Amino acid sequence: MLTPRLATLPAFEHEGIATALDEVRLKADTTSKADTVRDAEIGSLVTLRPLRTSDAPFLFQALTTREVTRFISTPPTTVEGFEKFIAWTERQCAAGGQECFAVVPRGADVAIGIFQVRALDASFETAEWGFAIAPEFWGSGVFLDAALLVVGFAFQALGVRRLEARAAVANGRGNGALLKVGAVREAVLRRSFARSTDRLDQALWTILAEDWRRASRPVSLGIN
Repeated sequence: MLTPRLATLPAFEHEGIATALDEVRLKADTTSKADTVRDAEIGSLVTLRPLRTSDAPFLFQALTTREVTRFISTPPTTVEGFEKFIAWTERQCAAGGQECFAVVPRGADVAIGIFQVRALDASFETAEWGFAIAPEFWGSGVFLDAALLVVGFAFQALGVRRLEARAAVANGRGNGALLKVGAVREAVLRRSFARSTDRLDQALWTILAEDWRRASRPVSLGIN
C-alpha cells in the first residue's frame, strides 16, 4: 500500500470449513502451477515465504487485535486454530488452488502477516488476493514492498490475467492502499460482507495483467 495497511480479506478457512467455490478451485488443472511455486520472494524490506506451523504463535499475536480484525474475515481465535489454518493452506497450495505467503521483515524470521492469492476459476486466470499485516508495521513500507512482489508473482509466475480484491467501503486505509498499488475500483458490492451482526458494503478492486505490464513496475522475483 504505499503505506502498509491491512486491507482486504484473507480467507481464514481451515479443515472442516470449505465452500463450494473452494471445490471449484481444487478441481483446477494444476500441473503447470505446481512448477511455478517459489521458495521465497525477496523485496527490499520483506521476504515472502511459505507459511510454517511454527508461524502460528506469531500470527495469532499479530492478526487477532481489534485493529486488524475490524474489516477482515474472522481469524482463528487460538494458536491451534492458526496451526489448522496453516495446514489447510498447505493442502490448498499443494492442490494448486492458491498461494499463501508469510510476510517476514528482512533480517528476521518471524511472520508479521500473510498474503493469499486464490484461484476463482479452473484456469487460475482470474484470482483473488487478500492480506493482513500486524498493526505495528502499518506505515512502514512493508505492505507496498510485499504487495508488489505478490502482484508480480501472480501475473508472471501463476499466469493470472485478472486479480481481484474486496475491501469494506468503510475501510478507508485499505481502499486507499489498493488504489495506490494500481487497482481500479469497479463496483460496490452492497451488504456483501458479514461481520458479527452487521453486513457491510464492499468495494471490488481489480488489477489486469496488461495494465500492470504497461505500468512497467519494477518487481523483484529473487529466489532464496
